[in-house]
Amino acid sequence: MRTQVVDTTTAGGKLLTQPIFDPSGRKLFAKGRQISQEDIQLLTSAGLAQVSVAVLDEGDVPEQEAAMQLAAQSLQGALAPQLAPGGRANICAVESCCLTVEENGLRALNQLGVVSAATLPHFSYAAAGQRVGTINTPPFAVPRHKFQEALRLVLERGPLIEAHPIRHPIVAVLYCDPLKGDRARALYEAIMRTRLERVGANAAFVLSCLEEEGPIARNLVHLLRARPTMVIIASTTAPAGPSDAVGRAMERVGCRLESYLAPVEPGNLLLLSYIGDVPVICAPGCYRSPRTNVIDRVLPPLLARRRLTARDISAFGHGGLLQ
Repeated sequence: MRTQVVDTTTAGGKLLTQPIFDPSGRKLFAKGRQISQEDIQLLTSAGLAQVSVAVLDEGDVPEQEAAMQLAAQSLQGALAPQLAPGGRANICAVESCCLTVEENGLRALNQLGVVSAATLPHFSYAAAGQRVGTINTPPFAVPRHKFQEALRLVLERGPLIEAHPIRHPIVAVLYCDPLKGDRARALYEAIMRTRLERVGANAAFVLSCLEEEGPIARNLVHLLRARPTMVIIASTTAPAGPSDAVGRAMERVGCRLESYLAPVEPGNLLLLSYIGDVPVICAPGCYRSPRTNVIDRVLPPLLARRRLTARDISAFGHGGLLQ
């Protein structure tokens, strides 16, 4: 690609390398605009005899084409590429979803020095229509050999960003307290509603009980009969781990412990178990405030019915110090 100054009358079909303003300072055209015959008439009437344009060499890939092709090959699931100004392709969610990002592939693409690609964090929630990623190219064009190198990397690595739809999640909540279960519900229900609404969900089934192994186990059985997407145990006390009343009740009803403790603050006491495919979580202290904590980190993947593992939880440490 070369830049050169040409007579305005010969600039048709070429790309502007800088914005054009009329004598009053009003912007006529933005940088990167492909000049049409109508544009030439407007430019000459404004007294502009010459303009600076980009001339693509044979084999150059125009910026918009390069960005859109790379974006289309980088995504999978409930996502779509959308052309944006300035040689950029945005990646947008087409329905509510949880995002997963292939971080090593994304880093490798950015290291090529061909384009810049950015996404929301791994396991983020995205609402329908929300921008979740973007791919930017250098101005005007990308040399074909560099474009092909980037495209080959994307194809070899598989999708760099994937959207897992969150469709009609069924959340069950069990409130428990050592003195009276309804106390926990009174303290936490409004905050729980706010937290779930942020990810497009609500509490479809709600029970409360004493924070003792027997009552917790009995109420878990009732909630599990509803075949929920997930169960949240909202306890008012900090557990000692799988051996406390909550942990014992989980085990009693057949839950299998997946992970205890998370490298997230607030929320390091996360307890995650599964009974079949249904996750059952408890994170005492995380229901008092709507501020972001470990619950918000695990809700999107669990609501998208993606099985979180202990390995997934361990990766929360990078960025796990929440503000």
